[in-house]
Amino acid sequence: MERVSIDDVEAEPHPMGVNRERRVLTDALGAEEMTAVHYELEPGEQFSGGLHTHHDQEEVFYVLEGTATFEHGTDGEKTDVEAGEVIRFEPGEFQCGRNESEDIVVGLALAAPGSQHDWEQLESFAPCGECGEVTAHGVREPDRDFVIYCKECGNEMQIA
Repeated sequence: MERVSIDDVEAEPHPMGVNRERRVLTDALGAEEMTAVHYELEPGEQFSGGLHTHHDQEEVFYVLEGTATFEHGTDGEKTDVEAGEVIRFEPGEFQCGRNESEDIVVGLALAAPGSQHDWEQLESFAPCGECGEVTAHGVREPDRDFVIYCKECGNEMQIA
């Protein structure tokens, strides 16, 4: 058994700069079969780096405070999730959670199986500077920085 206070886990901003208050609880708990991350999102911030899916993990988001808006699928459909509510995304289902309100959103993201992504199983939609449109992007396993690449033309973008 492991127990940890969220306040004792160091806050790390998302590598893509989409939020400032992210506390990865996985390592502090010694978890190996799932991921747990605590977020506090200011207005305009999001849980992750845009519309994406994990082909190897399902994700559950529990909203503790405020209202998070989740875009899901690839047609722009949105669902608001209020404090005390939970939303689940199966492997392969595209989603992106944001704080579109004027209040702080506090939430917990849980993913399984595995305590770490298989980066080759992550896919996102993002604008490609070479293609000039939104295309499917993959992520190469990062050593220190993320390398996101366009699946159409191979154009790479490094995120520190």
